[in-house]
Amino acid sequence: MPTVFFTNQLARFIDAPTVVVPGKTLGGVLGNVFGDHPQLRGYILDDQGAIRRHVAVFIDGLQVSDRTELSQPVDDKSEIHIFQALSGG
Repeated sequence: MPTVFFTNQLARFIDAPTVVVPGKTLGGVLGNVFGDHPQLRGYILDDQGAIRRHVAVFIDGLQVSDRTELSQPVDDKSEIHIFQALSGG
């Protein structure tokens, strides 16, 4: 099953443990994560279910390009890393 890792920055605000959950797409995996940790949804997704502007998601080292449909496929060995992107000057 895919493994989802959250940055320590996010863990400062809410419980964001590394989790192993089933799913064949990014959306399916995130749905399973949010089923067990519903408080994470609002930090990761906006009101329309898209990845928030200041959140970066990587699957197996590649940045996610589909930020709205979350349709990118994953496999049982996939590693998904979720970061709050830093901005500023």
